[in-house]
Amino acid sequence: MVFYGRKLTNIKKARFLETSELSQTQEDTAKAVLEGHKCVSLTTFRKSGKPVSTPVMFAVESGKLYVQTAAKSGKFKRIRHYPKVQLAPCTMRGKIVGPTIEAVARILPADEEAVAKSALKPSYGWMMRIGRFLTRLHGDRGELVYLEIVPVKEEK
Repeated sequence: MVFYGRKLTNIKKARFLETSELSQTQEDTAKAVLEGHKCVSLTTFRKSGKPVSTPVMFAVESGKLYVQTAAKSGKFKRIRHYPKVQLAPCTMRGKIVGPTIEAVARILPADEEAVAKSALKPSYGWMMRIGRFLTRLHGDRGELVYLEIVPVKEEK
């Protein structure tokens, strides 16, 4: 599998799931683990393999998680190089309060961002607007990107 011109050989015992392959049990598992939580600890991996966890707000739509982030953020750059991630429910400050789920993140192209925006808006609309306003006050007019995160199916 090729991702942004790089061949992915480091992802062991995981395979990418197409939308049609996402089983009801995987969708239910992700929903059950994250239900009632507003934040998830998104763990991405550096090129060296060292994990970096970041609390992020998320929305679930059809068994997939959607996250908004800045195009200049570290998590965006790490996902671009290595899309394997881990998710765990957490507090706003990042304290993990539940089990970890293995997943694969995908950077959404501009034509697919509408799904992510519509999923995030009902829960975080006013928070997203305030965040964007504060970012502009700070002088950063950085581009926002959306991530689609799908649980992976472990191969035996």
